[in-house]
Amino acid sequence: MSKSSKNDAYQQHSLLNRAEEAYNMLKKHLDQDHVVRIISHNDADGISAAGVICNAIAREKGKFHVTIVPRLKSEVLDKIAHEKYEIFFFCDMGSAWTQRIGQLKGDAIIADHHQTIDSTDQQDSVVHLNPHLFGLDGTRDVSGSGVTYLVARLMNHFELAGLAIVGAFGDMQGNGQITGVNQTILQEGIKKGVLELKEGLKISFINEEPLFKALSYTYLPPLPGISGDFDGSRSFLEKIGLSSEIKFPDLNNEEKDLLKEALMKINPEIFGKNYMITSQKPPLKNIDDYSQIIDACGKNKKYGVGLSICLGDEDESLKEGMELLKKYHEVIIKGIGWIKREGSREMDHIQYIYTEDKDIKSFMGTLANIGLDIGLLNPEKPVLALSRMDPLIKVSGRTTLKITEKGVNLGKALEQASNSYGGAGGGHTVAAGAVVPRNNQDNFLNLVDDIVKSQLGS
Repeated sequence: MSKSSKNDAYQQHSLLNRAEEAYNMLKKHLDQDHVVRIISHNDADGISAAGVICNAIAREKGKFHVTIVPRLKSEVLDKIAHEKYEIFFFCDMGSAWTQRIGQLKGDAIIADHHQTIDSTDQQDSVVHLNPHLFGLDGTRDVSGSGVTYLVARLMNHFELAGLAIVGAFGDMQGNGQITGVNQTILQEGIKKGVLELKEGLKISFINEEPLFKALSYTYLPPLPGISGDFDGSRSFLEKIGLSSEIKFPDLNNEEKDLLKEALMKINPEIFGKNYMITSQKPPLKNIDDYSQIIDACGKNKKYGVGLSICLGDEDESLKEGMELLKKYHEVIIKGIGWIKREGSREMDHIQYIYTEDKDIKSFMGTLANIGLDIGLLNPEKPVLALSRMDPLIKVSGRTTLKITEKGVNLGKALEQASNSYGGAGGGHTVAAGAVVPRNNQDNFLNLVDDIVKSQLGS
């Protein structure tokens, strides 16, 4: 074992020890029949994380009360501070608020993976579970649902490893190689028969949608000229002699080979490992598809629908989730067309896109990611996706791992710049968010540009 591998194993062991502290605190309250007050983030990872801990508590015959929020802010904590619960569980958020959470009337567990941490000191009433505390990478190696799973697995609920990886995919950690704690969870899931890997084409909803739509809905790996482009997808299929309306299962073996060969010429990564949950049926069997459905619920502000799907409602909630997914795809296609027409506005070290379109507003972070992936936006500069939410501007920042390796840390940049202009922000090196007063938009952008310049210089 190499020195770096030994170090990673030690760090993971330390994280697991902290997870055991969280489990012991949670078990103490479950044994006393206390209701667990759960507060989680509203994205695919946060909803999956809530699903992990809610499932675990339910299977222990415990009780819970869940709230899903867009971000943890002072007003949310003020409200929670008046609630009379003995135990609070924060999923995919909370690391920026450890001191405030420590002032709650009950005990608290924070299961987060974001790098904004206001204190590394442990408080008696708070168990703070975050990979960054142990030198691990919360951007690539584990998601909020993965951190939450580290507590659930100590109750022997290994079947929840699937949801942990769903959250990782929702947080863009399933692209390419699965690493770190995610890899540990994956291997455990495979060993327990919960997860399996299957070689094949990595096309979104390959069995559910007509080929031209399935290809257009495939963004990772990106298919330039096809991803997000119905006309481009139809043209591609026409050139290789396949019907655009046919579904993949209806192709014969020769046609499947033809499709595979043509797609691999565009991007060889389109063929590879698909991550599957053995107990699920399509469309929840493929983890990438599952994460898109939960993401669609979050983006459409139907958090309860997403959580119900995670809790096993495969009838009404899944039906509604698929309708939300259809709407999600329509908006993404519309947004990609908008970026193609408008492009970004480039500054010296960053670029930004801006919208007041009510349909696109909730999808700006996703559109920034896709824009970078399929080459519509300059991959050499971080993208700030701005949407007007009077009297505020909501900011979703995205960049590439290549740029973070040069020193850019979007989480730190957005935190520093937003705090300077009466806002709030933070997140990961590669993806972050902020809100700032609209009248400070230009000053904020200029400061982020300066901060990124200094990060590149250092």
